[in-house]
Amino acid sequence: MTDAIRPPLPDAHGADRRPIQIQCRNVWKVYGDRAEIEFQEYRSKLNGGDDLTSKLREAGVIIAASDVSFDVEKGEIFVIMGLSGSGKSTIVRCLSRLVEPTSGQVVIDGEDLLAMSEDQLIQLRRHKMGMVFQSFGLLPHLNVLDNVGYPLRVQGMSRADRDRRAMQMIELVGLAGREKSFPRELSGGMQQRVGIARSLAVEPDIWFLDEPFSALDPLIRRQMQDEFLRLQGVLKKTIVFITHDFLEALRLADRIAIMREGTIVQTGTPAEIVLQPIDDYVAEFTRDVPLVKVVTAGAICRPLTDGADRANAVAASAIVEGILPDLAGRGSALAVRDAGGRIVGEISAGDVLELLTARVRK
Repeated sequence: MTDAIRPPLPDAHGADRRPIQIQCRNVWKVYGDRAEIEFQEYRSKLNGGDDLTSKLREAGVIIAASDVSFDVEKGEIFVIMGLSGSGKSTIVRCLSRLVEPTSGQVVIDGEDLLAMSEDQLIQLRRHKMGMVFQSFGLLPHLNVLDNVGYPLRVQGMSRADRDRRAMQMIELVGLAGREKSFPRELSGGMQQRVGIARSLAVEPDIWFLDEPFSALDPLIRRQMQDEFLRLQGVLKKTIVFITHDFLEALRLADRIAIMREGTIVQTGTPAEIVLQPIDDYVAEFTRDVPLVKVVTAGAICRPLTDGADRANAVAASAIVEGILPDLAGRGSALAVRDAGGRIVGEISAGDVLELLTARVRK
């Protein structure tokens, strides 16, 4: 393991990836009587991985996170999903040390969180991290303005400055005019917006969200997902988002990590997860997903031929459903361009039909 942020790696089409902001390396979290002692004893005898996991379970150790590793790129939405008890909430809390990892390394902007003092960690949370949880956690005796400004009050900011910043966040989440309202006077969706505004008030670089919309009604939840994507389009935060809802993960994620029993089973883009599930567990999540709403042109494009229409090229990131009208009835394929403007292949209506029929054959 290394504390250094690795350089950008080229993606599948040659474009540079964004720098890594969060590195999670070989993180374990175990619970139970003598759990940490058992962990250290077995780890010294075994070479990690499945053998260590099975021995710990035989010893009665509860494993919430098992040798978890991943990177989060600056400005991306990294979604961790899994069923209840899979370890996803434990991991996001390990990233902020709200839960202390048993072993491993968490590096943010080149700094190892596990080597930080309590004071350093407090300052990091106050100034660099925003957190939103399923429970809104609003203070009932404070109005919207004071709830949103509360983290700034903790920082020691003057009343005038924190009210000014809080109002900016309230306007950003669409609650202007409700700043004097108390939580009991707001709907569930409005309360969640207050929680989001409060987490953004400190202008964090990194945003942790643990099932923030799961307590909301389906319609409000959809609206909050729209709002979330709008905010990210403006703010460009580095986001770790926890959910048990696969469709929510597909809608929001740049990349998805799927967890099972404390272990990451597969990590990839939504298209990679849907088109290339690593095992039956992941395939079960993807079974009812409408492919045209998830798969991008870049994910299914084929090598370029002379007959491709370059003048009307589509973006590699374009969802297939959105370009179907452009493909329908055409005698030729459309060229596909990556984010850097380079032609990386071509796509036709036949490619989309092949994608759909392959799902039927499965």
